[in-house]
Amino acid sequence: MEDYLLMMVSAMFINNIALIRFMGNCPIVGVSSSMSSAVGMSFAVIFVTTLAGTTCWIIQKAVLEPFSIEYLQTLVFILVIASNVQITEMVVQKVSPPLYRALGIYLPLITTNCMVFGISLLNIQDERSFMETLVYSISAAGGFAVVLIILAGIRERMAATAYVPAVLQGVPITLITAGIMALSFAGLLGLD
Repeated sequence: MEDYLLMMVSAMFINNIALIRFMGNCPIVGVSSSMSSAVGMSFAVIFVTTLAGTTCWIIQKAVLEPFSIEYLQTLVFILVIASNVQITEMVVQKVSPPLYRALGIYLPLITTNCMVFGISLLNIQDERSFMETLVYSISAAGGFAVVLIILAGIRERMAATAYVPAVLQGVPITLITAGIMALSFAGLLGLD
C-alpha cells in the first residue's frame, strides 16, 4: 500500500508528466485558457489515459508477448488510444454538450497527445504489474490535470487583473508561466 502511495505522489508531483517529462504540452497551452475547459479536459484525459494504459498492458501481456509480435506494439497502442478517445468523445457529446463544444478540437486531439501514448509505453518499459499500471496511469494523468487546472486558474487571474505586454500575450506568457511552474515542480526532484 505504501509503495502505491509513493508511486502516486511521485507520478503526480515529483516526476510530473507535463512539467518534468514534457509530454502533453499542446493541450496544456491550448485548453488552459478557461477553468471549465481545463476541468473537463482533465477528466477526459484521466479517463482515456487510465483506460488506454490498462488496455495496452493487457494486450501486451495477453497477445503481443505470447505470440512474439511486440513489433506491432506502436500500431496496436495507437489503435487502442484512438478507440478510447472515440468512446470518450461520444460519451461527452451525449452527457455534456456544452463541454463538448467548449473542448472543440482538443477532445479528438487526445488521440495525438503523446502523454497518453508515453504512459502506455512507460508501463511496459518499467515492467509494472497490472495494479501498478492502473495506479501509475491514474496518477500520471492526475498530475497532468493538476498542472492544467493550476495553469487555467493563473491564466484566468492574469486575464482579469494583470497587465501583460502585447508581445507576451497568449502563448508566450502561457509558456513562461508553465516554465516557472516546471521550476517549482523540479524543486521536488530531490524527494524521489
